[in-house]
Amino acid sequence: MSAARPMDRPGRRPGGRPASETELVTGGHVRERGRPPAKARQTLRRERHQPDLAILLAVVGLAAIGILMVYSSSAMRGYLRVDDTMASVGPQIQWAVLGVVAMVVMMRIDYRLLRLFSIPVYVTALVLLILVLLPPIGPLEPKVVGGSARWLRIGPLPAIHPAELAKLAVIIYVAHWAAGRGFRIRSLRGGTLPFLLIVTPIAGLVFKEPDLGTTTVISLTAFTMFFVAGANLAHFAALGALGLVTVLAVGLRGYQLERILAFIDPWSDPLGKGFHTIPGRLALAMGGLFGAGLGGSRLAAGLSLPNASNDFIFAVVAQEFGFVGATLVVALFLLLGYSGVRTALRAPDTFGALLAAGITGWLCLQAFINIAVVVALVPVTGITLPFISDGGSSLIISFAAVGILLSISRETVERGSWNDAPADRGRGHGGTHLPGARRRPIASRPGA
Repeated sequence: MSAARPMDRPGRRPGGRPASETELVTGGHVRERGRPPAKARQTLRRERHQPDLAILLAVVGLAAIGILMVYSSSAMRGYLRVDDTMASVGPQIQWAVLGVVAMVVMMRIDYRLLRLFSIPVYVTALVLLILVLLPPIGPLEPKVVGGSARWLRIGPLPAIHPAELAKLAVIIYVAHWAAGRGFRIRSLRGGTLPFLLIVTPIAGLVFKEPDLGTTTVISLTAFTMFFVAGANLAHFAALGALGLVTVLAVGLRGYQLERILAFIDPWSDPLGKGFHTIPGRLALAMGGLFGAGLGGSRLAAGLSLPNASNDFIFAVVAQEFGFVGATLVVALFLLLGYSGVRTALRAPDTFGALLAAGITGWLCLQAFINIAVVVALVPVTGITLPFISDGGSSLIISFAAVGILLSISRETVERGSWNDAPADRGRGHGGTHLPGARRRPIASRPGA
């Protein structure tokens, strides 16, 4: 006869569950039944606050200056060509309004959702970059502007510049990929080679357009994120050297070589190779300290200064508002850069930190290259000044990127605070290690 089954202990139901509302979990901690562990509850809880107003101030200020400068540099040209002084600035205002709407929408969306769309966005950018290299297919009509930048018109819709979307697509996908790499990102197979496979297709297609300036911006932005994520420095240097050798091996186009020669000695051919560089320098010199005033620029309106409302719009700013106005533009970009880096350091997770670092790096690097071209520090690249230059695709994508940055800033915490969503940056969590606020467990705080 089998032994009688021992009775369940008092307060315990059949099956071994405590009858009370608490139970022991791993590590001897007590939790309420039916509720997730404290760490899981903390992960699910997100404390949001107002977005970083410094980022908002910098972006709105730059966009306002941009609309003003686009009007000043294009009004006379529009009047002479189509009898409309608002021919260029009118669409720019419309794009700016749409950009602000995109920024507000992205700011209100949880940026973590972008991880779900990182691959579709990347693939979409890749397909659009391929389409601009193909002959017209049905309603898809590629077109070349300025000999390098390629646009895509889809039926009756306005033309778009796929390379602008590619910048943001690379940032989102690299942030998604690197956030789960941990210390494997320092290895060749786990970090360097996958990174190369992610960036090379986008950068190669943009270079094929050809658009060396945008290729440089995409590559530098991706390399910045790779460095921040903890790349092996030896591999990092090797990738940089490999990229330079590849560009030289593939070969530069004729106009690209002319830009390099014009950078070295623009006065050797002032009406040819130096046609862009020399007027830009003259505009800077004629601005003085306070400038000639709005609309008082003799090189404005695109009559003598090539691409006055696009690539060389900073020269118009410097001539009409002088050194003070140019310094204000640089200061706003520095404010955007500082606030973006601060957001990255205080982001609640690795994905948000890398996303903020990538967006900040992209906008500031592109601004630096554009301004460096105008002041003759680097050869002419043909890229726009974010938020200021004339261009709908650039303006909307830039505003959307800032919206993502503001979404991240809504969940940042002061350094040393503890009541935020737990970061996955610590070495013990297996995530990519990034500098961030040091947090103590609740149990270790006095009075806990």
